[in-house]
Amino acid sequence: MRAMSASETPDTPVRQAARRARAAAADLAPAPRTTRDRALLAIADALTARTPEIVAANADDVAEARAAGTAESVVDRLTLTPERIAAIASDVRDVVALPDPVGQVQRGSTLPNGLELRQVRVPLGVVGIIYEARPNVTVDAAALCLKSGNAVLLRGSSSAHASNSALVAVARDAVAEAGLPADVVQLVPGESRESVTELMRARGLVDVLIPRGGASLIKTVVEQSTVPVIETGTGNCHVYVDERADLDTALAILVNSKAQRPSVCNAAETVLVHAGIADTFLPRALEALAEAGVTVHGDTAWQAAADAAAQTVLPATDEDWASEYLSYDIAAAVVPSLDAAVEHIRAWSSGHTEAIVTADTAAARRFTALVDSAAVMVNASTRFTDGAQFGFGAEIGISTQKLHARGPMGLPELTSTKYVVTGDGHVRG
Repeated sequence: MRAMSASETPDTPVRQAARRARAAAADLAPAPRTTRDRALLAIADALTARTPEIVAANADDVAEARAAGTAESVVDRLTLTPERIAAIASDVRDVVALPDPVGQVQRGSTLPNGLELRQVRVPLGVVGIIYEARPNVTVDAAALCLKSGNAVLLRGSSSAHASNSALVAVARDAVAEAGLPADVVQLVPGESRESVTELMRARGLVDVLIPRGGASLIKTVVEQSTVPVIETGTGNCHVYVDERADLDTALAILVNSKAQRPSVCNAAETVLVHAGIADTFLPRALEALAEAGVTVHGDTAWQAAADAAAQTVLPATDEDWASEYLSYDIAAAVVPSLDAAVEHIRAWSSGHTEAIVTADTAAARRFTALVDSAAVMVNASTRFTDGAQFGFGAEIGISTQKLHARGPMGLPELTSTKYVVTGDGHVRG
């Protein structure tokens, strides 16, 4: 069967929204920073003023999720409280204070022939975001796209539709009041899978797609989209406790990495312990993890330590080493060396974040050199891999790919560049 040409593609509501976004992006791109910042401040103020409306919409989503038997880790990510909305509004205000990447000169020179060459940052254009039950992403994405001069098409999961609809309505009203086209922020029409497919196939109308969510969502977008994709990854993150680690420091980092908020992608999912300190460290780690409510899925060494302490450790399998639990569970193994820890990480990591706890500077340097992940922590919790924690403001995602953007994606990662070449009647001979 002959494939349809672009001119024959049905003009669906999704494509109509993308076309409006493209027109709005053309108006937004030349807008000065003061106008974009005014719109962001208006969004932050509106979130605060309309908190009851947002919470009420979110309550409907949460109730439906619980009635459907949704896992509590997912419900937690879905839930918006007044405190969380206040934090989201604060993140938007933080974005206002960040440097404007648009127009920044990356490099420049005068060529031998007298031509003046400048490479400057410009908006990507229309950014599509496909994400799961995390309505905070709705505002984070809108704020970062607006600051960087991009229009955004937001396609959250149907389980957060009421929440996302309320948040986008707030943002659109605020943007319009600030004098910018409301269509720079849009919720993709429809709740069916077909609307996602249409967004992924809107090449020529959408400049880039960014998926945020579980492995299956990301895999689907990467493999099926005709629009260029910035791949964000799942968080199978590791903490390696080296032979020369301070054990108190190691315990604090391990518990924080796993249990501070287990439902997020930068939570640790595996702990690896050097055999040289296992006899001392494992009993303390088992006690600390138990106090934090964490279930350990361990190898034979962890099981033996648990038996000696009259505690329970579930046997670890390959499924555990590969798991992004997003819950109060952690896989655990004892390794004979730092290199063995690195080998385990290379085999099972999703390339998000790994941490080493050690007092040995040489060991830290070797670990950071050998581990190929978007972020590598030395004597710090994996939970710090976050755009706000890195000082970028609210992030749009954490990229685990190696092209264009890697790690927490802030404002510069939402821009491309173009060359501006200025001559004085130059012609090429």
